[in-house]
Amino acid sequence: MAGGDDLKLLGAWPSPFVTRVKLALALKGLSYEDVEENLSNKSELLLKSNPVHKKIPVLIHNGSPVCESMIIVQYIDDVFASTGPSLLSEDPYERAVARFWVAYVDDKLVAPWRQSLRGKTEEEKSEGKKQTFAAVEVLEGALRECSKGGDFFGGDGVGLVDVALGGLLSWMKVTDVLSGDKIFDAVKTPLLAAWVERFSAIDAAKAALPDVGRLVEFAKAREAAAAASK
Repeated sequence: MAGGDDLKLLGAWPSPFVTRVKLALALKGLSYEDVEENLSNKSELLLKSNPVHKKIPVLIHNGSPVCESMIIVQYIDDVFASTGPSLLSEDPYERAVARFWVAYVDDKLVAPWRQSLRGKTEEEKSEGKKQTFAAVEVLEGALRECSKGGDFFGGDGVGLVDVALGGLLSWMKVTDVLSGDKIFDAVKTPLLAAWVERFSAIDAAKAALPDVGRLVEFAKAREAAAAASK
């Protein structure tokens, strides 16, 4: 534990947003207490720590809660700047560019991807799928520009955008399994497909990413429960 800091992560193992925080903690080599929340019966600690949204993840650092996955990731990078690799460049412009692409991932990839899975009609799902693949093509270009010939969005090392997108990888692979739609296709987006392999191979990803097979079973059980409740 760096400097005797007390770190407690309120989350749920299937959440890709919790995975983002776990990735940042692993990259920094930080120890923390992993508190698994029951989202159908949220703890008083979670409700007290995030009274506005009442959502995970929440990182409690020495008693003070920090909410929202990428805000938490940047907080970790700021507070533990001398520990492990930096996730953001020292250059203000490069930091701004990274934050732009993090917002793009959430707004233009995550939102339609969710729609493609949970849309109420087939038309909604189809439109979500279309927008998802359009966003992936844009991110292929972003990787080409941001990496500057390196292996990651952060260049030679993992950066903020890598964590934002990397947290989603296990669920993206679940989508591949359940729908047959390969989101990161080696033909259409070769740079991203290669990035997926490199990112998945780093120690932090091996430690933080949830098992795809376990997620597939979780997704099937959730879908069956939703169907039974109709």
